[in-house]
Amino acid sequence: DPHVNYGSGSGLQDRVAFVQNDPSQYDASIRLADLQVSDTGTYQCRVKKNTVAVHEVIVTVEEKPATPQCWVEGDVVRGTNIVLRCFSR
Repeated sequence: DPHVNYGSGSGLQDRVAFVQNDPSQYDASIRLADLQVSDTGTYQCRVKKNTVAVHEVIVTVEEKPATPQCWVEGDVVRGTNIVLRCFSR
Protein backbone atom coordinates (compact mmCIF):
# COMPACT_ATOMS: atom_id res chain seq x y z
CA ASP A 1 0.00 0.00 0.00
CA PRO A 2 1.83 3.16 -1.18
CA HIS A 3 1.80 5.96 1.37
CA VAL A 4 3.74 9.00 2.53
CA ASN A 5 4.98 9.21 6.11
CA TYR A 6 5.09 12.93 6.87
CA GLY A 7 6.86 12.90 10.24
CA SER A 8 5.54 14.73 13.26
CA GLY A 9 4.78 18.43 12.98
CA SER A 10 6.23 18.72 9.48
CA GLY A 11 3.27 20.58 7.95
CA LEU A 12 3.67 18.56 4.73
CA GLN A 13 0.29 16.82 4.69
CA ASP A 14 -1.39 19.39 2.43
CA ARG A 15 1.64 20.04 0.21
CA VAL A 16 3.07 16.66 -0.82
CA ALA A 17 1.64 14.06 -3.18
CA PHE A 18 2.79 11.27 -5.46
CA VAL A 19 3.44 12.46 -9.03
CA GLN A 20 1.77 9.33 -10.46
CA ASN A 21 -1.63 8.17 -9.22
CA ASP A 22 -0.29 4.64 -8.72
CA PRO A 23 3.33 4.67 -7.47
CA SER A 24 3.39 0.87 -7.53
CA GLN A 25 3.88 1.22 -11.30
CA TYR A 26 7.60 1.95 -10.69
CA ASP A 27 7.47 5.75 -10.24
CA ALA A 28 7.25 6.77 -6.60
CA SER A 29 8.28 10.39 -7.23
CA ILE A 30 6.67 12.99 -5.00
CA ARG A 31 5.86 16.63 -5.64
CA LEU A 32 6.34 19.14 -2.83
CA ALA A 33 4.25 22.27 -3.35
CA ASP A 34 4.91 25.74 -1.92
CA LEU A 35 8.48 24.98 -0.85
CA GLN A 36 9.47 26.42 2.55
CA VAL A 37 12.83 26.90 4.26
CA SER A 38 11.53 24.57 6.97
CA ASP A 39 11.29 21.77 4.35
CA THR A 40 15.09 21.42 4.53
CA GLY A 41 15.91 17.90 5.63
CA THR A 42 16.58 14.31 4.66
CA TYR A 43 13.87 12.61 2.65
CA GLN A 44 13.76 8.82 2.41
CA CYS A 45 12.31 6.59 -0.28
CA ARG A 46 11.67 3.04 0.97
CA VAL A 47 10.62 0.33 -1.50
CA LYS A 48 9.45 -3.00 -0.14
CA LYS A 49 8.75 -6.14 -2.10
CA ASN A 50 10.55 -9.31 -1.02
CA THR A 51 13.28 -7.16 0.48
CA VAL A 52 13.52 -3.49 1.43
CA ALA A 53 15.57 -0.92 -0.49
CA VAL A 54 16.10 2.56 0.92
CA HIS A 55 17.47 5.71 -0.65
CA GLU A 56 17.88 9.07 1.09
CA VAL A 57 17.91 12.51 -0.54
CA ILE A 58 19.12 15.58 1.34
CA VAL A 59 17.14 18.71 0.40
CA THR A 60 18.42 22.16 1.35
CA VAL A 61 16.01 25.05 0.84
CA GLU A 62 17.59 28.49 0.91
CA GLU A 63 15.82 31.71 1.80
CA LYS A 64 15.02 34.04 -1.09
CA PRO A 65 16.96 37.28 -0.52
CA ALA A 66 15.03 40.42 0.28
CA THR A 67 14.93 43.24 -2.26
CA PRO A 68 17.93 45.47 -1.61
CA GLN A 69 17.58 49.09 -0.53
CA CYS A 70 20.02 51.31 -2.41
CA TRP A 71 21.04 54.95 -2.05
CA VAL A 72 23.79 57.43 -2.93
CA GLU A 73 26.11 58.91 -0.31
CA GLY A 74 27.60 62.26 -1.21
CA ASP A 75 26.75 64.94 -3.67
CA VAL A 76 26.51 63.88 -7.29
CA VAL A 77 28.91 66.33 -8.86
CA ARG A 78 30.89 65.66 -12.01
CA GLY A 79 34.51 64.88 -11.27
CA THR A 80 33.94 63.97 -7.61
CA ASN A 81 33.60 60.63 -5.88
CA ILE A 82 30.32 59.20 -4.61
CA VAL A 83 29.47 55.99 -2.75
CA LEU A 84 26.61 53.75 -3.94
CA ARG A 85 25.25 51.83 -0.94
CA CYS A 86 23.06 48.73 -1.08
CA PHE A 87 21.69 46.77 1.85
CA SER A 88 19.56 43.62 2.02
CA ARG A 89 18.16 41.87 5.08
